Formats: sequence, C-alpha cells, structure tokens
Amino acid sequence: MVNTASREFSAPLAGGPAPETIRAAPHAVASALPERRLTSAELAERLGLSEEWIVSRTGVRERPVAAPDERLADFAARAGRAALERAGVDPGELDLVIAATMTPDEVTPNAAPLIAHALGAHRAGAYDVGAACTAWLCGASIAAAQIETGRSRWVLVIGADFITRIVNWEDKRSAPLFADGAGAVLFGPATGEHGAVGPILLGADGSSAAQAIVVPHADRRIRLDGPEVYRHAVARMAEATQAAVARAGLTLQDIDLFAFHQANARITRALGERLGLDPARVVDCIAQVGNSSAATIPLALAAAERDGRLRPGARVALGAFGGGFTWGGGVIEWGGERDG
Repeated sequence: MVNTASREFSAPLAGGPAPETIRAAPHAVASALPERRLTSAELAERLGLSEEWIVSRTGVRERPVAAPDERLADFAARAGRAALERAGVDPGELDLVIAATMTPDEVTPNAAPLIAHALGAHRAGAYDVGAACTAWLCGASIAAAQIETGRSRWVLVIGADFITRIVNWEDKRSAPLFADGAGAVLFGPATGEHGAVGPILLGADGSSAAQAIVVPHADRRIRLDGPEVYRHAVARMAEATQAAVARAGLTLQDIDLFAFHQANARITRALGERLGLDPARVVDCIAQVGNSSAATIPLALAAAERDGRLRPGARVALGAFGGGFTWGGGVIEWGGERDG
C-alpha cells in the first residue's frame, strides 16, 4: 500500500538537483513482450530436468521468447510508443532516445536510432547504453541529468534485450533464467504535485571477479558462474539500495516499493531478507517474464502499476546488478501520466 507520507517527497530530494534547477520525473511506463512463451515444463523436457528443479532455482515458470524473424528494435519502439501515448507526449517532442541493451539487432547501427525513427522522433538524439543488466538504470541517470540541466525536456529510456539469442542452451543452470522483452519509461520535467528523480548511484568492478558473466565474441554465448554472481548481486544491490535511500534523506521504511532487477527469484528473496523488507513491497514478476537483462526494471515497474502498487507519489527504490560487474541503486517518486 502506498504511504500517504510520500506526498512530502514532491520537494527536491537530498542528493538530487538543487532547488533552483529543474526537477526530472518519470511520467509513464509501458512494456512489450513477444507472444511466444517457453514454459519451464517444456524447457525441462528439453534439458532432461524437472519443472520443479527449474522453478525452485530460478522462479521462472514461463519466459517470453522472440521468434527468429522478430526484431528487438520493433519491440522497443512498441514499448516506447505506448509510454508516450500514456503520457500524452508527441514523439516529435522527444529530445533524446536511449536504448539500454546488449543485444541490438546489428552490431551497428545502434538500436536507438532505429527506435527513434520508428517512433517519428525526428529531432531526438539517439544512442545505446551497454552496461548489461544495469544499463536501464544508467540510462535513467543520464535522462535525469539531461533534464535537470535543461539540455533535454523529454527523454525516453527503453530497456530491451533478447537474451535468449545469446543463451547457451546446453547449460542447464543458466539457460532457464533468460527471456526476451522491452520496457520503456518516459522522463520529463516534474510538472505536478508528484514526481522526482532522486539520487542514482552507480558502481563497477572490472577485476577478475567480473569474469563470472561473460559473452565472448567467438560464440556469443553466455558463460555464467551462478554462485559467484549470486554472492555479488545480493551484496552489491543491498549496498547500493541502502546508499541511495540514505542519500535521498530517507530510510527503508519510507520506501513504498522496491523494484529490483529480476535476475533470479532467489536473489530477489535474499535481497529482501538482507534489507528486512516486507515481501509485499518488493516487486517479483520473474515467474512470467524471466530475466531479460536491461528490460527487467521497467518491466517490474509496469507490473507494479498493473497491480496497483505503483501510483503517483509512490516512493520507489531501484536496484540493479549485471555483467562488468556493474551495479547501481536509485530512488524515484513516481510522477504518473501527464494527463492524469
């Protein structure tokens, strides 16, 4: 349930923009998923496992999988268009389109220019951000900075990944995790009673530990050390979440909703337990959407909006961890739609 005290959060956050600057806010979220679904029962039969074995270790019961002829840029544009429509913003008003992805349709061009063209965002700059599962949060940080400094007014940040195209289907431990999807959030100036982007803190560690998640050029297949990733993901997301909340001048009890990267249901549960969170305040939608890397945070926000937990004025803590290693935490107040 949304804490009514979140109304006080409409003032600039500690650690966020100074009072004299423009406040950035999230205005709308939307998602686009392939219709095709691969259930854990079907995958279990293919891998010689049981459905229960997969579900107990990943939390995934079914995963969206793009067909061979489907393009990531098309799904990203579909999600972006829906977010714009919900906010009542014309594509021609966009100043910047950011695609957070590590699976663009081609090495070049980037996905973002194709998405901007499909949307009709003809005056917008467009580029991709590659930080694996942390990429959407990185894009959100860029969007807020652009808006707060007056360099941009409307910025569309789309997380989109077709991870099943780089999965090693022979790896019984990692293959069941992954999925395909796209989620978009429109950021713009805060114009109403609600809406703010607070601190977003990012980190990276390119030491030997980062080899726990690797996709070599040679075969473009994920190599994943599950136990090592689990250990780092829980620790780093917990630290980043706590740091971002503290920088915002809040406590964990002040947060209405926690939307973490949907990496693995066990990671989400362990993270919630480490932070002492009520499970009702933690978004867990991996059962139906799987792990689609950079898309999972906007997909989690969209799921929370559908079930009524994400409302204008809700304080939301965000957390991500991905290959690189990269990670981050952030705090936003949901601004809702432009017209509603």
